[in-house]
Amino acid sequence: MWEDYLGYVPDSQELIKLLLSIVIGGIIGAEREYRSKSAGFMTIILICVGSTLFTIFSIELGGKHSPGQMAANIVTGIGFLGAGAIFRDVNNMTKGLTTATIIWITAALGVGIGVGHFILIILATALLLLILTIFPYLEMMIDKRHQIRNYRLYLHQKEQITSIELLFKTCNLKAARIKHIRKEGNIISNWQAGGSEKNHSEFIDQLFHQHQLSDIEF
Repeated sequence: MWEDYLGYVPDSQELIKLLLSIVIGGIIGAEREYRSKSAGFMTIILICVGSTLFTIFSIELGGKHSPGQMAANIVTGIGFLGAGAIFRDVNNMTKGLTTATIIWITAALGVGIGVGHFILIILATALLLLILTIFPYLEMMIDKRHQIRNYRLYLHQKEQITSIELLFKTCNLKAARIKHIRKEGNIISNWQAGGSEKNHSEFIDQLFHQHQLSDIEF
């Protein structure tokens, strides 16, 4: 009866897929929202539900014989969303890579739900949450041993550049000059340096005590 008015009524399996995509997207989105990321609760849910719907429609229209084309089209569309999440901050550091990857993985989970691999999707979601929860602490431990920082030093004289370069070496930091700009009587010297957190702190302390700077940004 309802088919005569609506043309099509989704079966119970399709409804389960939609509900599961909302739950999975909500769990991942809640974690992103808690960390105040650009792709938060609503965005992740919509990505997961959208990927699930596209997969369901693709199966209905083309059958299960062309899964590669179905997934490729979804990945292409998601690529635009992921690219929008990546940007460079004022220190020329790339940000948003993790958020872009989460968008990509969420789309993959949506495709998996649409195909019907429920157990695999639940396991993958649990593994993803484990990575997002535990691995940041491991990342912090790694960063303490090796950090990449950008320094912008406002110098009075050009000769100070040589002494700054020597100070980097003294503090066991591998530094590279990015560019130097003369502006309003100062020389703006930009550097990128890598080393442990302790070595960076030592460099900053000695920089303030031994060198006369107009300003410093890092």
